[in-house]
Amino acid sequence: MASPTLLVVDDEAELSSLLAEYFGRQGFRVLTAADAAAARTIVATEAPEVAVIDVHMPGEDGLSLARWLRVEHPRLGIVMLSTASETVDRIVGLEVGADDYVAKPFELRELLARVKGLLRRTQQPAQPAASPSAADGTTDAALPNRAGRIAFGTCTLDLDTRRLFDAGGAEVELTASELDLVLLFARNPGRPLNRDQIMERAHNRSWDVFDRSIDLRIMRLRRKVERNPEKPEVLKTVRGVGYMFVPAGSL
Repeated sequence: MASPTLLVVDDEAELSSLLAEYFGRQGFRVLTAADAAAARTIVATEAPEVAVIDVHMPGEDGLSLARWLRVEHPRLGIVMLSTASETVDRIVGLEVGADDYVAKPFELRELLARVKGLLRRTQQPAQPAASPSAADGTTDAALPNRAGRIAFGTCTLDLDTRRLFDAGGAEVELTASELDLVLLFARNPGRPLNRDQIMERAHNRSWDVFDRSIDLRIMRLRRKVERNPEKPEVLKTVRGVGYMFVPAGSL
């Protein structure tokens, strides 16, 4: 099996070297870029699976690069690096399409876990959605028409290929984290899920009260599946709890 390719984009040469050495020991093929221009060239020729991008770089910043990558290379996993105090950076990073973020300073093992988790989600083969485990709190019966397609707002979710299609039949590009959310909600129709449940089941990590990543990802999903994202009918907010998927015809 080929080694996964990781792109590290950071103008701090010492940090880039550290990450290249560490991830190299973990079986990764690591490429480094000191700025956004170099990163664009590498992505075009090397096709990495995951990019770890620092927000603050001279010239074009990491947020602008992430926005471009999400449009031009929608299946690339993106992890943003930002200083712990810059909450705005993390929020904007998620809004432009990043899958995850890690605050500096960070433990190398934490970043490795985030990258590996993202790889597992982006590299899953097209197949029927996996049967949820007992720990997931769902059953096969929770998946309507499990072998085929289900309506998901204005779109159609193909459970066999794990792909979302719009009303015209065109595929709707989803980030790995967005796909995780769609599948989680599809397994739990009409069931309110709190943020802890969503983060643990869809993203394999815990949630804290200052973490807005779930809300931002829901907002991005609503733009893709709701007729009017400002008045959601599919991904409903349940006050004091979290969010709920409302299948067509259930109200």
